[in-house]
Amino acid sequence: MRCYITALLLVASYCLNATDIGGILRGKVIDNGSGNPLSGVYVIYGKNLGTTTDQDGAYLIQDVSGKIKITFQFIGYISVTREVVVNEGETTVLDVSLDVKVSEMDQVVVSANRTEQKIAELSVSMDIIKTPFLSGNHITDAQELINKNPGIEVVDGQASVRGGSGYSYGAGSRVLALIDGLPFNSADAGNIKWQFLPLENLSQVEIIKGASSVLYGSSALNGIINFRTADATNTPVTRFFVEAGIFGKPRNRDWVWWDTPRFFTTTSISHLQKFGKTDLGISGNLTTDEGYRRLNGENLGRINLKLKHFSSKVEGLNYGLNISSGFTHKKDFLLWENAETGALKQNESTAAEFHGDFISVDPFISLKKADRFSHDLRMRFHSARNRLPDREQNNSDAISLYSEYLLRYRLSEFLDLTAGFSENYSKVRSNFFGDHHSLNLAGFTQLEMRPVNRLKAVAGLRIENYSLDGVNEKIVPIFRAGLNWQGADYTYLRASFGQGYRFPSIAEKYASTTLGSIHLIPNPDILSESGWNAEVGVKQGFMLGKITGQADLSLFLMNNSNLIEFYFGLYSEGLGFRADNLEEARVYGTELEFGLNRQVASLNISATGGYTYIYPVDKSAINNENVVYLKHRRKHSGKLYINTQWKKLDLGLNINIRSKVLNIDDVFLNIFTREAILPGFYDYWQEDNKGYMTIDAIPGYHISDRFTLSFAVKNLTNTEYMGRPGDIQPQRNYSLRISGKFPASP
Repeated sequence: MRCYITALLLVASYCLNATDIGGILRGKVIDNGSGNPLSGVYVIYGKNLGTTTDQDGAYLIQDVSGKIKITFQFIGYISVTREVVVNEGETTVLDVSLDVKVSEMDQVVVSANRTEQKIAELSVSMDIIKTPFLSGNHITDAQELINKNPGIEVVDGQASVRGGSGYSYGAGSRVLALIDGLPFNSADAGNIKWQFLPLENLSQVEIIKGASSVLYGSSALNGIINFRTADATNTPVTRFFVEAGIFGKPRNRDWVWWDTPRFFTTTSISHLQKFGKTDLGISGNLTTDEGYRRLNGENLGRINLKLKHFSSKVEGLNYGLNISSGFTHKKDFLLWENAETGALKQNESTAAEFHGDFISVDPFISLKKADRFSHDLRMRFHSARNRLPDREQNNSDAISLYSEYLLRYRLSEFLDLTAGFSENYSKVRSNFFGDHHSLNLAGFTQLEMRPVNRLKAVAGLRIENYSLDGVNEKIVPIFRAGLNWQGADYTYLRASFGQGYRFPSIAEKYASTTLGSIHLIPNPDILSESGWNAEVGVKQGFMLGKITGQADLSLFLMNNSNLIEFYFGLYSEGLGFRADNLEEARVYGTELEFGLNRQVASLNISATGGYTYIYPVDKSAINNENVVYLKHRRKHSGKLYINTQWKKLDLGLNINIRSKVLNIDDVFLNIFTREAILPGFYDYWQEDNKGYMTIDAIPGYHISDRFTLSFAVKNLTNTEYMGRPGDIQPQRNYSLRISGKFPASP
């Protein structure tokens, strides 16, 4: 009897407790225009609480009650917030439809003015690359990613924005690479270490086209590329992919040198999660590339840790630490054996094993008070080692310490102030460059004004001092100004002027070595280069029925003095390449970019692309009868990306078109020197320096909400084309990728 009574009491207790169980909130999220379900929408209903919609657009939230504020967020759509009352023990249904943004004009960026702004309201040209573009195009190399952007070409590691740069043999860069707003160019060569940029945990990449030295200093003469890493959200997310690929045979079968297939593989993983008031991000990448060229393989690894803590005692205070590290074992390709049978074989006299590693530690602290003001103090300690086991005379070690204080202050409803100062100390120990130390000190300020409705004006000033080995350069003041006027709801007109400068890198001044038949000669007396950039443009958003999109048209003019480029000649040290100030350069042109989107029932079609025309001339030779073009530039370039989604199927088609190279170093064409450096190149150049077109095709299938299988065929037509002289680009290649995304349960 006692057992029965006990059982009855337990059942009664359970029933009473059941009345305390919360209710259920469920529903479906659809596209307001087409009625199609939206998969992957973030459904956020509290601090660290959220879920995502499934393949059918459905969501389910359990054990909730009372008045709940719930927000629906999805890329490319306007966010919606609703309030709903959920009763205990009951199921409440809340269906939501989201409207497509008229364009990407509402995207928020930070790079242009060092503060958050909508891209349409900027006075300069800026492009944004979102992370789905990387996965959708099987991109694992930052150089390839940037090369996909209209108006930019990366030639063997050297980035050129709208023809502002040529090829400088790995020394110096007029484009500044940033990770979360902090410089990442190397301390010794001054170049960009593309292989160490963190593609596995990106939020977006922001590219400013034009001089950006007022806010970012030296090396931003031609623009900046800011790789912004992702922060944790209310929903923990793990992403990964595993990819394996193979190189096909080149169009010229005489170039085939391998007996077994040449493979490449990449594994990438990232995880973002909140733990109370602490955000955690961790990511890693491993890549093995056997290479399509002999003596040109690479093994690469990266790991990144991101920690951010929000203070519970001081409102608006957060602080944290980012740590990045990586290694590479590779052989860079410099010269081919010959044009007939050895274009994909590296000349053994220039082949050198390279081992490089780095570590970067970035502490930061930030205090923000609503929309009134913010203080940011950030640092980056960077250490890099370069080792060449067979050429120890070229080894180098470099360390740098960069620190920056940034103030943003709203002086009034129509006036904002951005100001700060920075220092960058570097020390290099090398038999290749010699031992050197440098110090860069700078102060900068910028005012953003809104004198009348729909008009924004910006003006900035920077003063910078640079010293190398204790010898001070002259103090450099530079200026920028810009206007943006919203002429209509989706029409924005802009105009800008900006000055820029660049101090020579240590490599450009002091590099001295011999690689095969190539001799690099130092030039300690080389001067700093300077210039300015002017631009006018219009950005237009539109809706034509169910087609949404935007277009951007710009006209630009760049003028540079004491432009640094490498020239081949007979110097007092002998015959070879040396960096010299031999060019007064001018580049003018126009650029058109566009983005379109169309939804037809379950079919979504998007197209983006652009066309860039440049006219790059050497002003010092402008009085000659014949125009002298700047080296390693092309007049025309165009890109078109079409992506089609239908239910679980994706299909991407990428088309890249470039015209011929206008000019190269005379040493590759001169009858007395050409065969000694690149055998057979002259005849190849005369016949094959033409424009080219490449096509990539990437079909994909969504196996489930979490897994996607995709297959890429790059250079579908097996086009044969070249970057710099002797640098044949990859032939047709194939890759298979399985990718996954695991948002944790709320």
